[in-house]
Amino acid sequence: MHELSIAQNIIEIVEEHAAKMKARHVTEIVLDIGAVSGVVPENLEFAWEVSAKNTVVEGALLKINFIEAKAVCLECKKEFELDDIYTMCPHCGSFQFEIIQGKELKVKSIKIE
Repeated sequence: MHELSIAQNIIEIVEEHAAKMKARHVTEIVLDIGAVSGVVPENLEFAWEVSAKNTVVEGALLKINFIEAKAVCLECKKEFELDDIYTMCPHCGSFQFEIIQGKELKVKSIKIE
């Protein structure tokens, strides 16, 4: 479960920002996670609970914005939604596409005390 290392990395990022702001506690973290980022939100939430103990983020609300995946077909140039990275273009049947949305994995905002 690579979500454990992702949770730990997010906590490190948040702790750095909290230290710069001389914050004692973080109350909320908002993440953007794309549908084809390779991260399972439920697994990340579980890993978060374990990793947050005894840190400035312990007890903080973790909000996850799930970003739907979209691609543009390199053959017909039409945009379409992706269910997974093995989806074919619904317009022309091509498997040649560029993902334009849905790979996100970022800390969008942090609320501190």
